[in-house]
Amino acid sequence: MYLGLDLGTSSLKAVLIDAQGHVLCSASVPLTTQQPRPLWSEQHTAPWWQALLTAVADLTQRHDLQQLKAIGLSGHMHGAVLLDSNYKVLRPCILWNDGRSSAECAELEAALPDVRERSGNLAMPGFTAPKLLWVKHHEPDLFAQVSTVLLPKDYLRLLLTGTLVSEMSDAAGTLWLNPALRDWDDQLLAASGLNRAQMPTLIEGSQSSGTLTAEAAKALGLPRVPVAGGAGDNAAGAIGVGVTEPGQGFISLGTSGVYFAVSAAHHAEPEQTVHAFCHCLPKRWHQMSVTLGAASSLEWFSGITGQSVSVLLQELDDSGLTETEVTFLPYLSGERTPHNNPYLTGQFFGLTHRSGRPAMTLAILEGVAFSMADGEDALTAAGTALNDISLIGGGARSSRWRQLLADVLRRPLHFREGGEVGPGLGAARLAALMVEGDSAEQIARLCPPPPIIESHTPDPERANYFQQQLARYRALYQQTRVLSCPESPE
Repeated sequence: MYLGLDLGTSSLKAVLIDAQGHVLCSASVPLTTQQPRPLWSEQHTAPWWQALLTAVADLTQRHDLQQLKAIGLSGHMHGAVLLDSNYKVLRPCILWNDGRSSAECAELEAALPDVRERSGNLAMPGFTAPKLLWVKHHEPDLFAQVSTVLLPKDYLRLLLTGTLVSEMSDAAGTLWLNPALRDWDDQLLAASGLNRAQMPTLIEGSQSSGTLTAEAAKALGLPRVPVAGGAGDNAAGAIGVGVTEPGQGFISLGTSGVYFAVSAAHHAEPEQTVHAFCHCLPKRWHQMSVTLGAASSLEWFSGITGQSVSVLLQELDDSGLTETEVTFLPYLSGERTPHNNPYLTGQFFGLTHRSGRPAMTLAILEGVAFSMADGEDALTAAGTALNDISLIGGGARSSRWRQLLADVLRRPLHFREGGEVGPGLGAARLAALMVEGDSAEQIARLCPPPPIIESHTPDPERANYFQQQLARYRALYQQTRVLSCPESPE
């Protein structure tokens, strides 16, 4: 058996697979995020470990984990866990959807004119490097104590193995890695006031990062097994749905929305706001577009209305509503692709006395789909090959949302077995590759695309409606973006 641990923004998931790669069971423990100030998004790190203990205890009640062979890790990218020389956490983790560091992004690009060539990416507030520069400017006494910077899943690794290690896919999202060389870049680090000694050791996702310490093994009730390098959540999700070869891709409807495609070489197009990162497998890279408010937009509406997401979706189905006059912009945390603007805000437009809750729910589903269409256009402009697209993430559990996406994007989409736990499944598969080898043959054997549960073909009769709605969505953005921030660079 192999165990995949996925540290998500809203929950920690544990996924157990057998030697043949079949999912035996999974467990999920919720996590909370704090927004103490406008644009800020943070999490305390202590609950991560408590969630891990709870999730593993849940699995232990259903399976004998003494047969476990290895563990793999996945986690939300770009976060900044700051440690002092005694490995004490200095402040809450600044998350991927934190938008406070716009000025620092401009500062980085001005100080190092070739930052895009070195990193393959635009300096965006979500990335780790500008976060550290913000800490340097605004919390200088704390910054002076920083001995090590870790990404979220790599902090869990430290607690599990006692090692300071990261891997290529997650490290590529810091803006300190040169993805083409798969190594830290000293000048990118220096621009943030850091150096290589403050970075974890780099390995590939299918390599071993260490073994469970005696203390961690005892706390978890597990044997002292090795822990694979693992992956950032998106690369792990790719492994979970068998997206390992150039041309393959997936769309993730998680807290954020991701459109991901594998490439055979590092192909950077930062001006298109497309991310160009390392894949978690050796000699592979990927491109992706990111919208910050996917399933989280529906969760937000759930909190506002006091109705669960499942109730909202059932209410929409029961209403028989298939079209809406309401348009929703899902910019609750700003936006990355294609706008790169943390100041954008979400909005409903077109509300009348006829607009009920189902109309607003449908507008959210459409708005997220339209943001994915913007991301697809950015990827296409960057020359990305898009074929054989699968759907993963918690939002992908909704068959209606899946079909709506296929209609908006005008391409077939496949929802596969295990798609709702893609990153955790991918982490478990990386653990298996670490033990059994990561040759091309083993990757093909251990990381096949899971069986298709449902395929969604675009409905040509819906094309005209969605093209009109998409045009309205884009016009609304153009007409209102300056109101979000008069000093916006756009």
